[in-house]
Amino acid sequence: MNHPPIRTFHPRRGRMSARHADAHTALWPSRGLTVEDGDRTPLDLDELFGDDSPKVLEIGFGMGDTLAETAAADPERDYLGIEVHTPGIGNLLALVQEQNLQNVRVALGDAMQLVHRLAPNSLDAVHIYFPDPWPKARHHKRRLVQPANVALLRDRLHAGGVLHCATDWPHYAEAMAETLDADPGLEFVDRERAGRPETKFERRGSHAGRPITDLRYRRYR
Repeated sequence: MNHPPIRTFHPRRGRMSARHADAHTALWPSRGLTVEDGDRTPLDLDELFGDDSPKVLEIGFGMGDTLAETAAADPERDYLGIEVHTPGIGNLLALVQEQNLQNVRVALGDAMQLVHRLAPNSLDAVHIYFPDPWPKARHHKRRLVQPANVALLRDRLHAGGVLHCATDWPHYAEAMAETLDADPGLEFVDRERAGRPETKFERRGSHAGRPITDLRYRRYR
């Protein structure tokens, strides 16, 4: 019997503001991608962006402010962000429109379904900033940073590509580090922000007194 994949997220639909809806209507046909469950059709990132620049995947970009800021400061690389929160998608598209960001594409759906469609060695970096910590022990299997997911993400990175994770939940940080250390194709780089902008979730965690942990690892084989 085939079982549905374990979700690493809560589906989050919401009403878009007029600004978000207008940007969605204008840009989704050319900048948007819907990821359907079970679709294994290969996705050519160079075709999606219309160029062969290095590609960065950001999983769970929230409202998209930090992704837009990073992409604007790094025009030599292309940024594909995936999210399930529709107002966040609308907000990122509005930022893309307002800032004329040509190096951003936006996907709606399950990130790991998307990753399955990417070619090996096709990514320069993967960013996973403040994913759902699923703090209850019975929900830990839903955490995004799991051995099988990390192995798949590492396969999509080219040699030297970087996987950058961040969390404000200490127990999840420990589990992340243990998982990343155990992957046979990754090597530890540092615990630096490395230019990562502050996110809304990070500010919320800091205000609650939770420490922020960054973990950067590099594919070495």
